[in-house]
Amino acid sequence: MINKGDKIPDVKLVKATAEGPQQINSSEYFAGKKVALFSVPGAFTPTCSAKHLPGYVEKAADLKAKGVDEIACTAVNDAFVMGAWNEAAGSEDVTMLADGNGDFAEAVGLTMDGSGFGLGQRGQRFSMIVNDGVVEELNVEAPGDFKVSAAEYMLDQL
Repeated sequence: MINKGDKIPDVKLVKATAEGPQQINSSEYFAGKKVALFSVPGAFTPTCSAKHLPGYVEKAADLKAKGVDEIACTAVNDAFVMGAWNEAAGSEDVTMLADGNGDFAEAVGLTMDGSGFGLGQRGQRFSMIVNDGVVEELNVEAPGDFKVSAAEYMLDQL
C-alpha cells in the first residue's frame, strides 16, 4: 500500500471533460500542484452520492483557501459515468478521474472486492493530499466507514 512520502505511481487515468474523455498519466497530472484526491467505491452509490462527493463540492472553496490547487475524485468507473455523476451531483471544482480498469487503485494498493454487491474489484474509500506528486497525507477508511476520507477531515489536516 502507498504511504505518506511515496510518489504517486505512473498509470493511465481518464479525465472526464466537457469535450469527452481525455487520457492522462497520473504522474504528470499530480506534478507541480497540490491536489486533494478522494476515492470512492463507485459513482452514484449511496454513501458516495449522499456524503462523499457533496462534502468536497461544499468545501471546495475552503480547501482551495488552504492551498489546494485542485480537487479530484477517482473511482473504478468509466469516464462517461464519472462525467455524468459530476453533472448530476458534482461541480466544476471537482475533477473526475476515471480508473476504469482499476489500475490506479491497484498501483496504490487500495483495492477492495465488491463482488458481494455485484461491483467486482473496486478502489477503497480513501483520501490523500498529494503535493507535486508526493503523498503528504493518506486517509484510508475501514470497510463500511465514512470518516477519515471526508472533506472536513482533510480540511483539519491542511
